[in-house]
Order: sequence, then structure tokens, then C-alpha cells
Amino acid sequence: MAIRHIAFAFTAIALVAGFGAGAQNLPDYAAIIAAPDRSENDRNIDKRRDPAKLLAFTGARPGMTVLDMGAGGGYSTELMARAVAPSGKVYAQNPAGGSPKAKANFEARMQTPVMKNVTVLERPFDDPMPPEVRDLDLITFFFYYHDVTYMEVDRAVMNKKLLSLLRPGGIMVIADHSAAAGAGATVGKSLHRVEEVTLRREVEAAGFRLIGEADFLRQSGDTRDFPSTRPTGPVDEFILKFQRPK
Repeated sequence: MAIRHIAFAFTAIALVAGFGAGAQNLPDYAAIIAAPDRSENDRNIDKRRDPAKLLAFTGARPGMTVLDMGAGGGYSTELMARAVAPSGKVYAQNPAGGSPKAKANFEARMQTPVMKNVTVLERPFDDPMPPEVRDLDLITFFFYYHDVTYMEVDRAVMNKKLLSLLRPGGIMVIADHSAAAGAGATVGKSLHRVEEVTLRREVEAAGFRLIGEADFLRQSGDTRDFPSTRPTGPVDEFILKFQRPK
């Protein structure tokens, strides 16, 4: 446990160094998570996501423009909206024809004051933003990349598009459920997992540079042979930070 805490401390130091003077404006992530107006359902999700550490790893801060890919019901979108407020902006992307339940949850969430800086986008993964939007500071892609492996998505086009949407030096953080070595992108639908090395190779092929990783959601006891959505044991999850070269 001590080693894990030390690793995260070094990550935080690197994060601050990487953002330079802007890092002085990092919000109180613990206070964001403790906000009394957050829903009980979101607090239950917190138990498996460790969101304060996840927010800290992204470096989200006031004034940023963020794209949340595969926003689902909006859990991570709301966290981003809180982190970049009051002057920042968040775009939440979901594909057409997604889960009706997730869509309903997102629509209900959008009625709350905290979501006033959020724009909802119903667009394909490989063309996630309107053409006039550019120079994003941050893209988040949390626990959804494995889904695009079995959808009608050109992932090479998607990743190049995401690179082009970021400003030079901009950051993309991807978190997902680990697949077994050698599984590649073949178990996205059956096990809701993707092999870390495969995801990294695909993203780097688009021109991204890996600059960090976090281990606070790692679970060494995961056998990786069961669906992450119906766990029979611990689920190992990786978090990778990529940058558009300056």
C-alpha cells in the first residue's frame, strides 16, 4: 500500500510540473466529491471509481474546455463540470441510439444547476465534435473504449480526430477494464474489457504520446475471464494519460 501511495504522489508531482503555472489553480478535488448536492447514486459509483484521485490525475481545473467521450449517464461529465467551473466548459459525447436508461439519467442530470456549463452532443465516436470546436484542453474516455471495439467505429479515425481536437500539449486520459494478455480487442462485447497494450498501441498510432499512468484502480487478483459488468472477483482497471505533442 505504501508503494502505491508513493507512486501516486510522484504522479501528482509530475502533473503539477507538467501544467506549470496553471497547476496553481487546481481545485480541491476532495471537496468536489464531498459536495452535498451530489446524488446518492453517484456516491455509490464513487466506491469503485476513487474519483478524487481520478480527477487529480486528469488535472482538470477551472477554465478548461473538456470533452467527455462516451459520457453514458453523465457521472464523469458532472465531475468534470464541477472541476472546471465556473469559467470552464464540458462537452458530453454519446452516440445516437444508446441506452435509453443512460439517456434518461443524463437528461435528468442536465436539469441541475451544476450542469449549466455542459453541452450534450449526440454524435458518432469517430466524429465526436462539431467542426467549429477546436483546441480542447482535456479529453476523458472513461470505461467506454472497450465498447467501441465491437461497435461500427473506425478507431484509427476516431483517435486521429481526438488528437486533432486537442490544443498542442493537450491531454487525453483513458481508463478501462483490463483484458487478459493476448485478448487484444476481441472481448469488448463479451467481457467488457480491452487489453491495455492494444489500446495503447492504437492511441499512439494516431500520434499521441503516453506521458503517465496511474495504479490506484489496479487489482492484481483479477483473473480477467469474467465480464467486468458482472464481477465474480476484483476487476483490474488501468488509467493512461496521453498528450498531443507540442
